[in-house]
Amino acid sequence: MFALCIESSHQKGMGHLYRALNFVDCLNSKNEPSIVFINNNETAYEVLKSRDIRFETVDLMDCESDWEAGLISRYGIDVWVNDRLDTDARHASNIKKYGVKLITFDDRGSGAELADIHVAAMAFAREGKPKGRKILSGLDYLILNKDIAKYKRVRKKVQNIIVSLGGSDTYGVTLKVVAILKILNKKATVHIGPSFMHRKELEAMINTDFHIISSVPSLIEEFYRYDLAVTGGGMTPFEANAAGLPCIIIANELFEIPNAKLLSEIGSSVFSGYHEEINSDFFRMELYIEKMSLAGMEAIKLNGAENVYRQIREL
Repeated sequence: MFALCIESSHQKGMGHLYRALNFVDCLNSKNEPSIVFINNNETAYEVLKSRDIRFETVDLMDCESDWEAGLISRYGIDVWVNDRLDTDARHASNIKKYGVKLITFDDRGSGAELADIHVAAMAFAREGKPKGRKILSGLDYLILNKDIAKYKRVRKKVQNIIVSLGGSDTYGVTLKVVAILKILNKKATVHIGPSFMHRKELEAMINTDFHIISSVPSLIEEFYRYDLAVTGGGMTPFEANAAGLPCIIIANELFEIPNAKLLSEIGSSVFSGYHEEINSDFFRMELYIEKMSLAGMEAIKLNGAENVYRQIREL
């Protein structure tokens, strides 16, 4: 039995949750039962319910009460997967003392050192070596939605632009991007997520060159219609690039900067800076769209979940 322990919040966004859901799809294909443990977050609840995924709410800040023990016993958990960005060593110890295999994703916390496997797909682009018994790094271990395969296409020139800066867009970067595009007389569709907090401000500044969309059934399918995306530096640009959609990336958080730099080095995206200091020159420059589109599809494959699953079962 697999447990996937996820943090989804306004600050950390929804990326951890959607990566977990992609892995749940892989587990389902292997007839592996699973349950999701998640913090109190109504938006995440709605997503899980819509996918008919079993879940429980847990207090991720509690490292003292050993709440993990009851869940491990109740569900017969033998593999515990954390996707929370920074786990505590006390929590990791609570898992390991019951003989459960511990897997963690992109973990910068003290608990990473106790993990049997640390999946850090972009670790080679970051400063500091990830900790853990076994490190899985490289794009071969990047877990993406398999549906991307249905929506791949080579872009040849920029006709349609989409702005999609995360489900919450904590810092209101969408507003900055729209302001830049207005100055440049460029049109765009603006995608906002379920936790977006700046809708009134956005509606007040847009004109007929902009169209707002929200709650799309599939962002991957929606992306198929566009030739260039403006995104954050989480999982979204990797999914877009894998489908052949080049991106201008703005890092919403400091930990997204290495991801943006990696995709820039691959040639599938360009990095316009941290959100506090966006370099608008990238919105003006000529982009070699076809070359960028092909580079993304070549570098980013869709078998990451299978590769991670195989490594877990080989423990």
